[in-house]
Amino acid sequence: MIRLDPATASSPAPPIVPGWAVPRGPVTSEAEAAFLAGSALNSLDNLVRSDPPWAGAWRQRLALKCAAAAVSVVGRTEDEAALRDAWHLRQAGDDPGPAGTILAAWKRLAARSPGVDLDTLRSTAGLLGLRWGDELAPLVDRVGDLTRSGAPPPFAAATIAGDVQALRPDAELLGWWLADQVMALRLRWPRPVPILVAQARSNAFRAEGGRGRIRLGGEGFQRAVCVALAQAAGEACRLAGDLAGRAARLDAVAPKLRAKGAGEAIRLLLDDDAVPGTLQTTRLSRWGARRLFERLETLGAVRELSGRPAFRLYGL
Repeated sequence: MIRLDPATASSPAPPIVPGWAVPRGPVTSEAEAAFLAGSALNSLDNLVRSDPPWAGAWRQRLALKCAAAAVSVVGRTEDEAALRDAWHLRQAGDDPGPAGTILAAWKRLAARSPGVDLDTLRSTAGLLGLRWGDELAPLVDRVGDLTRSGAPPPFAAATIAGDVQALRPDAELLGWWLADQVMALRLRWPRPVPILVAQARSNAFRAEGGRGRIRLGGEGFQRAVCVALAQAAGEACRLAGDLAGRAARLDAVAPKLRAKGAGEAIRLLLDDDAVPGTLQTTRLSRWGARRLFERLETLGAVRELSGRPAFRLYGL
């Protein structure tokens, strides 16, 4: 009999952002924006600290959403499905392509403890398609300064994004990536939560009166980041609620599974956005994995994410 960690079934429902903390229209006051961001981040902080068993899948799905927004920022057209395919359908060691490496940057953000050293900064710039220059190196110390500062997390995140833009106008994606890092460091989260770049083209950054967009580091940028964080926290908490229900269903059907290696497959489903139907482990053959995922789908415990009859991908 297979059983998940008892915490999977007993985890309380994820917190939700109160309706009054979700922006309903233009927010022109910095004080109001900061209040909304603080209220929404309180719910998100409670969720992060509860560390549910499906937190890995949650972060990785947020990373996918951020990567889809990021490729749009740089003028590419890949959506979430295309990025998921680029990542999972490549052979081991293959280059996932420019869009796939952008996804790699956000997947790595979601999977590692927060913190930035020079090697991390340089490698991340490469994943984001940026030419490395020594003018970017001081950003490591800048992240440290903001982490130790008393600045509210949303303002610290806005500051680092603006600093990157001032140094290198072509490095917008790096600014958003570092903003999520600074948020996690200021809030002392065990892992960053990828959320900010997903709002980069949202109405949070629309200039007053609909006159263009608020630029990174420009007038009104801190207020816009606060509004964006309030929106992003609400979306992240709603996604968590959805995944919590699916994880509970997976826990409920786990005792019905008899396949050797099923426990490992379930662990992967809880840790990542998607798992290939061709998964192969020391205890689970490709044929066994296919039968396992088809049974889980029949039982309503997983979803097939690709929509294809072959090379299928499964997730919560």
